[in-house]
Amino acid sequence: MEPAALAPGTVDDAAICPACDSPIARPLFESTDRLYATTDRRFRVVECAKCRLIRLDPWPTPSELWRYYPPSYWASAGNSLAEQAEVFYRRMVLSDHVRFVRKAIEHAGEPGPVLDVGCGGGLLLRMLAERGIAVLGLDFSLDAASVAWRDNRVPAVCASLPRAPIASQSCAVVTMFHVLEHLYNPGAYLDAAHDLLRPDGRLVVQVPNAACWQFLLFGERWNGIDIPRHLINFKEADLVGLVEATGFEVIRRKHFSLRDNPAGLATTIAPGLDPMSRRVRPEGETPFLRTAKDLLYLGLVAASLPFTLVEAACRAGSTIMIEARKKS
Repeated sequence: MEPAALAPGTVDDAAICPACDSPIARPLFESTDRLYATTDRRFRVVECAKCRLIRLDPWPTPSELWRYYPPSYWASAGNSLAEQAEVFYRRMVLSDHVRFVRKAIEHAGEPGPVLDVGCGGGLLLRMLAERGIAVLGLDFSLDAASVAWRDNRVPAVCASLPRAPIASQSCAVVTMFHVLEHLYNPGAYLDAAHDLLRPDGRLVVQVPNAACWQFLLFGERWNGIDIPRHLINFKEADLVGLVEATGFEVIRRKHFSLRDNPAGLATTIAPGLDPMSRRVRPEGETPFLRTAKDLLYLGLVAASLPFTLVEAACRAGSTIMIEARKKS
């Protein structure tokens, strides 16, 4: 069922809205892990009848949720030609993230350090470090932090942000790319970022945008929902409201990501071609078949580019990236 065709609200007796405490929610649809097939369990997605926040309901327990992150979830660089080509591609599409963060560093008036929360394998931090910027990664996954140290040679620690061993007011920029939607309490992470930033520091956050055209077109098949790993599905207004409620002022917004928007549409259309999905769900691909699927996926990403550019130009891109500063 598409969001535009929802029935009137019903009482949700499993949970209240984490944003406004309303017990009333409209059921949108039920679906399962379409991308990685970590489970065949079906999950319900609802929309709050009061504030319209979209969320998974009920939320999995922390021990259950962890099982939905495959062991090979974190990309690790290899030595084969195909793996090196993948790294080249990832560096190319991360270039606009790097530009956005560098502009935030300029606005902060400080050379660093940049703390990347949810750093994964650390490639973004490596690209920043190559430009002379002091960096530090933080991830809840020990595997991810290990990949950052080993493959990308950037410092990273395994911790949650509210308990990170980092001094107050020690960071020029704190970044969170595709982190908040995975959290039970995203406000706690934003509070922690507020404490870690210097007075003129900058917060950079990116999440999938549930107000995008892709969600309207594809409903539960939209890659940005990512059941069951995304607990909350933010619209732009939801993200801005949360950021402002935790002591920040939004000063810049971006609705297009070269890394995420075209690839997200390609994965929505053909999840079986997604390289990460194929890495997580090995199907005995021969080198020829792997190369053929990689080329098909790359062609689909390229074909998705015009639509995602138009979508973003209309402020309805499938991601929303913001820069925010502390309120004075």
